[in-house]
Amino acid sequence: MLRILTFVLPLALWVWAFIDCLTTPEDEVKHLPKVVWVIIVLLFPLVGSIAWLVAGKRRGAPQTRPAGGPGGHPEYERPRGGRPLAPDDDPEFLASLKKDNKQHEDMLKQWEADLRRREEELRGKDEPEDGRKS
Repeated sequence: MLRILTFVLPLALWVWAFIDCLTTPEDEVKHLPKVVWVIIVLLFPLVGSIAWLVAGKRRGAPQTRPAGGPGGHPEYERPRGGRPLAPDDDPEFLASLKKDNKQHEDMLKQWEADLRRREEELRGKDEPEDGRKS
């Protein structure tokens, strides 16, 4: 049992450190570039994993940052990448919806006009040429 633990624990530590290193954003990595940390953790599994956990990543309470919205409005905070939290918060997305909606309305109006024209043509063919209704 002790032999298994001496193999499994370092392997679990290595896998956890490797995945943590890969998924950590670049701005939270300390001392070395992220790529160098990944190589260190891969090439030196035990020492690299411990080094990553001790010195590679900012740990502790998340840093507070000012709200990223217009005018510093606290309810409109943008995530780390500078993109809105949801599509309905993105002005570009909303503008594209309005543009698409306008195009669809124009297309619908064309179809309705075409349908009315075709109905008029069919009604004209159904009526007798002398103008009497049957």
